[in-house]
Amino acid sequence: MPLDFPLRCRCGRMRGVASNVSPSTGFRFICYCRDCQAFARFLDRADVLDPAGGTNIFHMPPARVKLTAGTDAMRCLRFSNRVLRWYTECCRTPIANSAAGPGFPVVGVIHSFMDQEADSRSLDEALGPPICSIYERSAVGPLPPNAPGPPSVGVFVRRAPKLLGWWMRGLGRPTPFFDDRTKAPRAVPRVLTPSERAAL
Repeated sequence: MPLDFPLRCRCGRMRGVASNVSPSTGFRFICYCRDCQAFARFLDRADVLDPAGGTNIFHMPPARVKLTAGTDAMRCLRFSNRVLRWYTECCRTPIANSAAGPGFPVVGVIHSFMDQEADSRSLDEALGPPICSIYERSAVGPLPPNAPGPPSVGVFVRRAPKLLGWWMRGLGRPTPFFDDRTKAPRAVPRVLTPSERAAL
């Protein structure tokens, strides 16, 4: 049964809630891409990654994510023109990955922002086990024995109609990451210099 899941940064300054969360209302997966790894290193949060460099992410509609406190601490980083990576300045907790503009009906909430101490369920119980791993070729070591396989045809078959449904129901908005009126990101995206990126 879908339930609300509390959201919280490491120090507790930023809080929120993800609503209508269940294994059937979103998609949990592990991403091993270089940008996710660089994001964790930029934040000095290697603890967010699994031993092979994977990030645990839950795809859900932005309209079901609400931030209730500490939004002044929200910042974002941009590695490409398509994705913004959100984090807290206070304790450098990764929050989520979003599209570069509002309206796209998907946000990837990172497990480090999910307040597992305040929820009695494990992530597997609340979100279901990860359904796949992506960008495994960028892993920095052997994948864990229990790592899910690459996306199957079945995963795409399940995902496409759900994303279409989120879009048709207007669940891309409101979004906590963009201003409703101006459509601008709620924090000016930081773009690393080539030398800063190379250092990661």
